[in-house]
Amino acid sequence: MVRSVATQDIPRICEIYNHYIENTCITFETETISNDEMEKRIEVVISIFPLLVYVEEDIVQGYAYATKWKGRPAYKYSAESSIYLAAETKRRGFGTQLYKDLLNELKHLGIHTVMGGIALPNEASIALHEKLGFMKVAHFKEIGFKHSHWIDVGYWQLRFGK
Repeated sequence: MVRSVATQDIPRICEIYNHYIENTCITFETETISNDEMEKRIEVVISIFPLLVYVEEDIVQGYAYATKWKGRPAYKYSAESSIYLAAETKRRGFGTQLYKDLLNELKHLGIHTVMGGIALPNEASIALHEKLGFMKVAHFKEIGFKHSHWIDVGYWQLRFGK
């Protein structure tokens, strides 16, 4: 079931995200974050955009949210989306449902363009974005450095009402 984030979800969201910080190059953060820090970040997100969680058997299995694409006023109809799934839930369809619901909410909020940044390689994330209509629009080579190697980042774009 997909629903809006609740306070009791914060520790599980933090656990999911910290796994990616510690074990992958999917996020460029290098230090794990506390529940208090996650709560502050969530408050900022939900003041503007939705943050949705996918819950199965009362356990958060993943979350998706959007942030401002850029701070300048002309970007007000654009957003950047992110999705994180618990490592044990990948390839079970949760991500598709969660992301579809997020995109629907963004569309209803009047967002015109959604950008998805993907640390490369990441075939699962590319497949999810392209399945939902995103198209690759940029590729930055060796823009991040984590776990002793350089990381490329690609950007995929979805426009509503094309």
